[in-house]
Amino acid sequence: MGMRRQVIVGGAAGLAAVLVIGVVVFASPQGWFGGRAHQMLIRGRHAAEQGRLPEAQVQLESFVATFPDSPWIDDALLALGEVYEARQDLAKARQAYQTILTKFPDSSLAAQTQERLGLVNIALLFSPLVTDLDSLHVVQSGESLGKIASASGTTVELLKKANGLKNDNIRPQQQLKVPTENNRFIKSYPVGTGRDNSTPEGTFKIVNKVPNPVWYKQGAVVPPDSKENILGTRWMGFDKTGYGTHGSVDPSPINEQLTAGCIRMTNSDVEELFAIVPIGTEVNVVN
Repeated sequence: MGMRRQVIVGGAAGLAAVLVIGVVVFASPQGWFGGRAHQMLIRGRHAAEQGRLPEAQVQLESFVATFPDSPWIDDALLALGEVYEARQDLAKARQAYQTILTKFPDSSLAAQTQERLGLVNIALLFSPLVTDLDSLHVVQSGESLGKIASASGTTVELLKKANGLKNDNIRPQQQLKVPTENNRFIKSYPVGTGRDNSTPEGTFKIVNKVPNPVWYKQGAVVPPDSKENILGTRWMGFDKTGYGTHGSVDPSPINEQLTAGCIRMTNSDVEELFAIVPIGTEVNVVN
């Protein structure tokens, strides 16, 4: 459940009785002790569980509009976001989740909401749907995906995913969706760090990106397809020589400290991040 409130009234017995009655009369419409708001939320959730999504959406939207100060508002927004997701209205789902994190950062639902927001953000980035956080670019003669990506602070891979392109070919006057990230939260990922806290803290920049990297270990060169290549499927190198973020072939839990100082991710996560993050991106490593 989300935020809950307690009303504590002290004082003489007679005065306390009067005050409690006043609180109940005032708070019941807001749903603090049940009432219409809570029933509306329950009906919305039940409709969603039963697959009656249009009905659930109406109930939950009415709750959010009518009872914005309810102690169940974060619950309602999360349920509403999930209904929007189920109905493939990802832009509205993102808005519902973002509202929880912005207005109710101390909600007990914050971690769950952030996880859902991350999934929605990635789905929107990789889809052709143009939202208020994206722009449309009209291809000019002589332009390439690389040139557009560089000018827009994004990657060729993301442009291709967002526009359903099978190759790098584009034509003049073609409209392309250009996702705009603007230093906003996209998604959080679990990572592993170096043994004995050997991962350096500070601010670094990504200076190179290598798909299916070769691992140059001391005295040997380990090819990308080798089971001994600890770098996994992607490498993003920092401007601190020898350090970066990479994938993993190690079956150990990803959050364990196993590397020589680099940041380790699952292959699926690092491949997703690789598509989003351009060279020059700042990376802040904190304890």
